Amino acid sequence: MDKFTAVLEIIGINPFVSVPEAVLVHIFKQAGRDKGHIPICGDINDKPYRQTLVRYSGQWRLYVNTTMLKNSPKRIGEKLVISIQFDPESRQIELPERLRERLEANQEAYERYEGLSASTKKEICRYLTNLKTEEALERNVDRALEFLLGRGTFVVRSLSASEFRGSNIPKT
Repeated sequence: MDKFTAVLEIIGINPFVSVPEAVLVHIFKQAGRDKGHIPICGDINDKPYRQTLVRYSGQWRLYVNTTMLKNSPKRIGEKLVISIQFDPESRQIELPERLRERLEANQEAYERYEGLSASTKKEICRYLTNLKTEEALERNVDRALEFLLGRGTFVVRSLSASEFRGSNIPKT
């Protein structure tokens, strides 16, 4: 694991630190790539975090949210001690079993789900996976099915033809 110190900066409302070039080279080697989002983990001031390293405006940045560093937007200019390494653990969110069962029982909803963009599928799965009660899960799986059938909204959106990646499935 690499360790460095950096000053917390901000772009817009987003606190971040710049990652030194030597550390980046090591992470790219661990990840086997130097493009796209790169999953990382480590510690900030001895507190563990999991995050994604991203390139923005030509510079690789580690965005520091409030779960990583309490009150991070108010701590701009503070010097942080950061350890960092590539995180090989999968970040894929699995389709909740209850939704899988309901999609298997409804061919039209299944086809529409399969036609969604990867980001929309991920958004649906993440929302359902983070629900705390069985009642909330059941209620929201019902809403997701209605959404997929074109009858309502889910996760603050309605289904549009642009949601489908190359699919010719019409919206009802």
